[in-house]
Amino acid sequence: MASLAPRIAVLPVATLLLLGLLGGALAGCSGGKKVSGTGTSGELPDSEVEDFSVTETDSGRAQWTMFAKVASTYNARDLVTARTVRIDFFDETGAKSSELVAREGELYQRTRDMVARGQVVLQTTEGWRMSTEELHFSNSRNRILSDKLVRVEKEGSVLEGVGFESDPNLEHFEFRGDIRATVRPGAGKNPTRPSGEPR
Repeated sequence: MASLAPRIAVLPVATLLLLGLLGGALAGCSGGKKVSGTGTSGELPDSEVEDFSVTETDSGRAQWTMFAKVASTYNARDLVTARTVRIDFFDETGAKSSELVAREGELYQRTRDMVARGQVVLQTTEGWRMSTEELHFSNSRNRILSDKLVRVEKEGSVLEGVGFESDPNLEHFEFRGDIRATVRPGAGKNPTRPSGEPR
């Protein structure tokens, strides 16, 4: 288990209400003009909006806000799909603590699990950067996971591996295999050695 210590609190999970009503009504969200459904699978969404946003709150305090260029709701699959995604995460004081961007994403309305795909980058305000091609968020466990190659870096020091699992603020994470570490000369704060890495 690797222990990194950026002092960030990211993505505590609260209640998210999404109402997939025809016409695009979603609790806690806003959207621009409605656009017609043109799914490549032939399945039409129940609603589709441009300039979509949704905020998850806990006792009135924002946990995160998701923005998307276009979002589509599929009631039968309990699913919202999104394109050109950005998620801002907030700490316990309400300050923005990190930002995730991806080419596309999925939000499951009942469980509030999420998937981000395509050039996924999570950047924290303390300078940590994680990148991969696909990332899953387990709401019930409050964990982010990926079975793809994941790169975590700060100040020139880099850890890479496959089979990644972490808390959303990257304080404690592990790779299950193919671990590689690079420490750049002059790096101000070096990552600690992950378990399983050759000494």
